[in-house]
Amino acid sequence: MSSTLLPILLGLFSAVTLAVANVAVKRGGDILATRVSMALAAAVIVSPAAFFVAPPDMATWRALGFSLPAHFFYQGCMIRALHRGDLSLVFPVMRGAAPLLTGLFAWLILGEALSPIAIFGLVLAASAVMFFGMPSGGGSFRRHPDASALFWAGGTALGIALYSVADGHGVRIAPTPFTYIVWLFLLDPVMITLTAIVTRRGALIEAGRATLRPGLLAGGVSVLSFGAALYAISLMEVARVSALRETAVVFAALLGWLFLKEGFGLRRTIAAAVLATGLVLLQVTG
Repeated sequence: MSSTLLPILLGLFSAVTLAVANVAVKRGGDILATRVSMALAAAVIVSPAAFFVAPPDMATWRALGFSLPAHFFYQGCMIRALHRGDLSLVFPVMRGAAPLLTGLFAWLILGEALSPIAIFGLVLAASAVMFFGMPSGGGSFRRHPDASALFWAGGTALGIALYSVADGHGVRIAPTPFTYIVWLFLLDPVMITLTAIVTRRGALIEAGRATLRPGLLAGGVSVLSFGAALYAISLMEVARVSALRETAVVFAALLGWLFLKEGFGLRRTIAAAVLATGLVLLQVTG
């Protein structure tokens, strides 16, 4: 297998599993409780690996110190977005803006560069994903009836960009990529669980019982999704992996149509084709 094909396949696999995880979270109803169950399940799943990977060094701990707040910011914005809007609305917006922001941050912080055609492909792909979230009757986002949901979706996109760059740095400087991946999963539940305990208090246990099954499903799938993405980042530029992962909106739309009874339609079919075109331009101009 070529050095380019493996990270591309990992990125696409991450996209499919990311869509599955988010559909499971949305079906859980209580987004915060489901996210807690998801994060804890993922930590339990990967915990045995901590005994087999190289231990984190000081550089890895510093990288985690930047990454974990970014993940918490992302989770907080995403929970608010999913509570305020349909998955078919907020998911494309939150994932669509992320590749552009990730590419910008990776250029400024990591020194990664893309060719002009690749940049055009990145912009085209991100624009197509953003098109998924446009009001069905036309008009601007500013006058969108779900403006609050879109605001938090934009915050989620910022969080995705921040943690993508932080994790891209961390997975490369850690003793092994798997060291960083394992310890990120182990520590990720801490802040979101403490937030749920403080805000929900006694009601959290009952909510946790109701969302246990979707949370466990989402947690298991998220290990596969994010682990694949982080390993791909260790092999290829952050912006390209991020763009590949954002094809999850296509899979999420299909899964939403199948399981959440949300419409797909001609507009989203065209947007998916434009998205694929942008990603091809992004990949073939490496």
